[in-house]
Amino acid sequence: MKNFLTPEELATSLVSWGEAKVQQSALQLLVLGFLAGAYIGFAAHLATVLGTGDFSWIGLKKFFIGTVFSVGLMLVIIPGSELWTGNTMMTTAFLEKKVSFAQVMCNWFWVYLGNLLGSIFLAWMIVSQTGIMDGVFGGTALQIASAKVSQEVAGHSHNWAYFFRAVGCNWLVCLAVLQAMAAKDISGKVLGIFFPIMAFVTAGFEHVVANMYFIPAGIFAKNLPGARLASGLDAAVIDQLGWVTMWQSNLISVTLGNFVGGGLFVGGVYWWLYVRGKTSSKQRS
Repeated sequence: MKNFLTPEELATSLVSWGEAKVQQSALQLLVLGFLAGAYIGFAAHLATVLGTGDFSWIGLKKFFIGTVFSVGLMLVIIPGSELWTGNTMMTTAFLEKKVSFAQVMCNWFWVYLGNLLGSIFLAWMIVSQTGIMDGVFGGTALQIASAKVSQEVAGHSHNWAYFFRAVGCNWLVCLAVLQAMAAKDISGKVLGIFFPIMAFVTAGFEHVVANMYFIPAGIFAKNLPGARLASGLDAAVIDQLGWVTMWQSNLISVTLGNFVGGGLFVGGVYWWLYVRGKTSSKQRS
């Protein structure tokens, strides 16, 4: 007995997976989204801690950060919650006309809102309430958040650069979700999640829900004197961090890029390759 799904079986299962997601109430989606935002936030905090301090081999440092960041999606998939970036693959069910546009938008709205609230809550709790971040870890949080809203991206338009980083990110994230769905045991799911998530973080791509933690963590860390000092950043750079710049300089572009990477390059492509026309063909036969 095989312990995985074939690509065709997997693509077909995405249709029923999308149908099931629209059966949940708005409150369920909001709470499940809140949990997923917090789970990704835990991984983001872990990455912040691991990324603190000098490390001369920058690629290897990113690799280690990527290895721990995979914990976030493991918590989302195995215990169960709702992550907007994965739910972009509901395009498969939509293209197969099993769910309506309004149903997809309703799911995405409540899950996205839940992810945002969960991420911000965890950032507030860890940064403002635990005492962990008033020092070098808070300095790292400020460095990460400031970099994510900076308008300087090596000769490229900031928003376009972040859009394409987000495309690459959710392309890999949704492949991780697919590999977890394909596996029929826990160890297979863990391995299926680990490698694509490690790859997107090491590559320097952008995940909107992770940024829902990273940037608010920096915003809250602005109020910690030890974090400001440890960051080594100019006051003007730190002060540009805010709730408006979070959206203008990062989340909008990253959201759109994540949709393209997951909703089109994974959900749409796998529908076209393996699902399109199959239902009508079976009915004729």
